[in-house]
Amino acid sequence: MSRPELERASQLLKEAAEATDGEVQEQLYDQSDQLAKLATRDQGPDHGRLARHMTTLNDLAEEVDGDVEETVREARQEVLEYRKDVPGV
Repeated sequence: MSRPELERASQLLKEAAEATDGEVQEQLYDQSDQLAKLATRDQGPDHGRLARHMTTLNDLAEEVDGDVEETVREARQEVLEYRKDVPGV
């Protein structure tokens, strides 16, 4: 099953990672990879897992600025949009 919001978030984070370097770049690539896997898994992620990603993305957005910050925040918004339709909580 495809989850377009998570796929979009993954792509945005990859773009953000390519525009920076160092530890932040590694963390952005890691988040991108994790969201790409979640986007294609048979079973979707739960609220807790998505909340952890959103917290991490918020923290990463605070470590960068300019276009990279905007891209990370846009990716976080995509995760939020997906999370709105997740049953539970």
